[in-house]
Amino acid sequence: MQTVVGLMSGTSMDGIDAALVRTDGERRVEPLAFVTIPYEDGFRADLRSCLGGKGSVEAVERALTDAHADAVRRLLVEAGVEAATVDLIGFHGHTIFHDPAQRRTWQIGDGAWLARATGIAVVNDFRTADVAAGGQGAPLVPLFHRALADALPRPLAVLNIGGVANVTWIGEGTDDVIACDTGPGNALVDDWVLSGQGARYDSGGALAAGGLVDEGALAVLLAHPYFDQPAPKSLDRDAFDPAPVRGLSVKDGAATLTAFTAASVARIVPHLPEAPRRWLVCGGGRHNATLMGMLADRLGVPVDPVEAVGWNGDALEAEAFAYLAVRSRKGLPLSLPSTTGAPRPMTGGRFHPL
Repeated sequence: MQTVVGLMSGTSMDGIDAALVRTDGERRVEPLAFVTIPYEDGFRADLRSCLGGKGSVEAVERALTDAHADAVRRLLVEAGVEAATVDLIGFHGHTIFHDPAQRRTWQIGDGAWLARATGIAVVNDFRTADVAAGGQGAPLVPLFHRALADALPRPLAVLNIGGVANVTWIGEGTDDVIACDTGPGNALVDDWVLSGQGARYDSGGALAAGGLVDEGALAVLLAHPYFDQPAPKSLDRDAFDPAPVRGLSVKDGAATLTAFTAASVARIVPHLPEAPRRWLVCGGGRHNATLMGMLADRLGVPVDPVEAVGWNGDALEAEAFAYLAVRSRKGLPLSLPSTTGAPRPMTGGRFHPL
């Protein structure tokens, strides 16, 4: 068992999640502490300007890395743990470009600098090897979900709703794991609300709850060829054009885009070997009551936040990259052909010693 920090900056660009866990990188995971630190609005705008590999990437990367170093320090202070007792940091960085078809993915974040700044060895660059081998490079959390769900009834789906939504399907067998990005998560709604009201997100789904779904616009959105593709598959944050909702009121646009997220999740079910008996939801989307209700209506089985089984839905992705960092150091797979489409089980990550 190793003591490891996991760090995640997700596609919603809301901030840094930092988790401290004890794990063997295989079947044992013991969460110890967690903090989330919101980005300042100015830095969030700088980060947004880098999407697609544009803008002042080098300067933003340094600021991003410094912010992660601060997050590690704060986590350890709150946990009452000395840096010298921590074995490793799993540092996801922030994805600014992802196009597996071109075999390119780019997560900014300087692993060597983070190691020097914290005094703790770092593993980063988790996705490149998978993408270079022909995989999607995402999602990378399924093997972690499998470890957590070891004792739960199956088939089970774990749905993470960040900027993009991704699902892990876990079947009865040890290696029955399938994963993919299902479609949009919070990103389209967040961008819509930001442009229409200047708010960062639709708190609790209140705007969407007060609007009406435009079925015509929803049908156009769902006509995207992505939804006909089988798993595994992955997306960039900006893969979908919100043009069909332009001209709608803020509330109706929010309702339609929220319905788009729920409907796109339901579209993955025919591609699975067996319909899940239950869906467990993590990520920021589980706080959106309107979205959770739409998911339950479309999926027709229980849809619960992961807290229902004792997991911390805010910490889960950060915990996953702590787990994956240990797997990387052991040379164990981070992904499987059924989770990313790579030609074989793939390890990955770049190690930065002190």
